[in-house]
Amino acid sequence: METKNELKILFWIIVVFGLAFFLPIESARFNTAIAATFDLVKWYAREHVILCLLPAFFIAGVISIFVSQAAVLRYFGANAKKWLAYTVASVSGTILAVCSCTILPLFSSIHKRGAGLGPAIAFLYSGPAINILAIILTARILGFEMGLARTIGAVVFSVVIGLIMSVVYKKEENAKKEAQMNIELQPEKRPMWQTSFHFFTLVLILVFANWGSPAESDTSSGWYYIWHYKWYITGFFALFLGYSLIMILKINWTWVLLSAVAIVVSAVISNIFIEDAKLSPLVPMIVGIIVLSIITLKDKGDEDNSEWTISSWGFAKQILPLLAVGVITAGFLLGSTHDGKTIAGVIPNEWILWLVGGNSVFSNFFASIVGAFMYFATLTEVPILQGLIASGMGKGPALALLLAGPSLSLPNMLVIRGVLGNQKTIVYVALVVVMATGSGLFYGALF
Repeated sequence: METKNELKILFWIIVVFGLAFFLPIESARFNTAIAATFDLVKWYAREHVILCLLPAFFIAGVISIFVSQAAVLRYFGANAKKWLAYTVASVSGTILAVCSCTILPLFSSIHKRGAGLGPAIAFLYSGPAINILAIILTARILGFEMGLARTIGAVVFSVVIGLIMSVVYKKEENAKKEAQMNIELQPEKRPMWQTSFHFFTLVLILVFANWGSPAESDTSSGWYYIWHYKWYITGFFALFLGYSLIMILKINWTWVLLSAVAIVVSAVISNIFIEDAKLSPLVPMIVGIIVLSIITLKDKGDEDNSEWTISSWGFAKQILPLLAVGVITAGFLLGSTHDGKTIAGVIPNEWILWLVGGNSVFSNFFASIVGAFMYFATLTEVPILQGLIASGMGKGPALALLLAGPSLSLPNMLVIRGVLGNQKTIVYVALVVVMATGSGLFYGALF
């Protein structure tokens, strides 16, 4: 046994040495891919983690601690009415406006609370896929028929994939049904409207803090004005959160008031000293998360308040390392594309364009695979596809990428694997890729 362990150590030493010895630093492609990796990591950290992922962890914590198991089982449980479970799950993305990574803590939370596999998977897919802002942007930039096809495809996909997963793992689902029938559900600790108010306040803060800018030429629409005043709107809902902390969670009002003062002061200081308009809002958001964590952890009136932050930290520990590995890998292989800038990865963009032209089975399948592994932040898939279509990408493969891309990514898959295991993750990813391929073929034949 000892010899086997020593040989394993020797093997890895040889592998690491070999990688170092043959490191292709003289290759321009390799150096560009390294630059793309760091560019994507930096952009992801600045644009996505603080404003998007950290609030999502707290929302997941709300589900885990404040949303009773009875409520989750009523809407998503193995014994819930299927029409209700799949209806709620399939349209959840219209409210959440999240990407493939931000949905993960929410999915993990409802799965942990006992949601049936089918509804949980429908929720996992629909969250990023039916983002109402992305649907509108798709219709405006890529055409009404593409926006409509994306909407129909996303709703149908979420339900069909969820149903197939529940059938494939029927034995497990039946066992879960029997187990849930014997669960003695505790009465609600507080009225459902209070928990819903607290939950949706956090969701609205998440949505407006991440509201994307419209096209530069579009300065007269309502979407532009929402974006222009989004931080005032976010601040307005932050007042609602303060009310919720005091009146619903019963946290000492002086703590909440002092926290609000700290956030406002940090916002004023960052606005004065940080010239970059994208970076200055990060400071009050960080301060807000810190003070929220402190006042909930220090609260002695209700143990659920401290458990909320502890649960949120648990989701962060589970998900962030896997996302980091995924983002680094995706950047190295596929490059970094954002803010009108593209840095190629090891796989040349020309290869991708050559492979996704026309409307063959292969081009749609390849587009689905690329979409499944590539990371798309919320709304970025539309301008990326606009450029690809202009370079010769077929409409069928474009829809295939739209249906596979926003809901999946390499970072996303790594986390799903940690929640569901290898087999279920492979089946889920395969279903998304196959259905996206078929939808692309059908759409490409029509248009």
